[in-house]
Amino acid sequence: MTQRVATNIITGFLGAGKTTTILHLLKHKPANEKWAVLVNEFGEIGIDGALLTEQGAMIKEIPGGCMCCTAGVPMSVGINALLRTKPDRLLIEPTGLGHPKEVTSKLLSEQFSPYVDLKATIALVDPRHVSNEKYTSNQNFNDQLDSAQIIVANKSDQSTEQDLDNLILWFDGFKNKHNHNIEQLHLVTTSQGELDLSLLDHDRIIEPLPTSGHSGHSHDHLDPSFGLEPGQKYVRKENKGQGYFSCGWLFGAELTFNFDQLFSMLSALTAERVKAVMSTDQGCYAFNVSNGVVSVNQMTLEGYESRIEVIDSQLMPWQQLEDVLLSLILP
Repeated sequence: MTQRVATNIITGFLGAGKTTTILHLLKHKPANEKWAVLVNEFGEIGIDGALLTEQGAMIKEIPGGCMCCTAGVPMSVGINALLRTKPDRLLIEPTGLGHPKEVTSKLLSEQFSPYVDLKATIALVDPRHVSNEKYTSNQNFNDQLDSAQIIVANKSDQSTEQDLDNLILWFDGFKNKHNHNIEQLHLVTTSQGELDLSLLDHDRIIEPLPTSGHSGHSHDHLDPSFGLEPGQKYVRKENKGQGYFSCGWLFGAELTFNFDQLFSMLSALTAERVKAVMSTDQGCYAFNVSNGVVSVNQMTLEGYESRIEVIDSQLMPWQQLEDVLLSLILP
């Protein structure tokens, strides 16, 4: 490689809108540029890769927990694979329960610094969360914001004036906390992940790197990819760590779900976060459930294996949910 690849970490807690933002960026990237995306998901079933692939980007998924665990092997493998395709820009989306400073440390290491030009880290936040102790007391939530040079208050269209006022007060306090870099901190308010591409070229703040690793979960394999065995109709995978539980299902491409019943089931589901790409009797659709709101987008995928991932801070009755999902499959 003759020049380093411009790279951004796009972080944010569960449901902040990271994937939606990356989709927007990919839709509006320069037509002559080739972009790559490294996607990390807490759950064992990769969902985001299917959503992003339709935009023509090169995608590498690392499901199954924080990608910087296990000595960073999954992350190193993924970055190397994407860099070999010689992209013009690399976007890295850590899991909503991840550790962006650990990812930064890896990108600045001797292994990658000759090939990666690390730009500003962008952290998305839902304005409604900055005054909610459930989030502000969460170490990952704070670590993600602490790592950022640009904080994007997404979902402003779903926030009240009081939420936005609280956001401004919170950001003032945040700037005081980081007074050595005040002039380099930026707050951007948007909705639907509609981020200006020019923000990607902001320089990174030189921040102290972590001195030690972290714990909370581990990989039981270095290659988290998997598929269905011949004749197997579906597979279920579970994960837990950092106070959260996830369960995901991968269904064979020959299975079709009842769209209306699936939508009703997702609307009634109380989990904090649900993502799915499902083959239904009305076509292939992406489902996104956050804060009790179900959003649906039609996709052009054909012959695709359906997949769904559910994340919650409480252990849910996974077998009961599986029985419901199986009942929605059309004969």
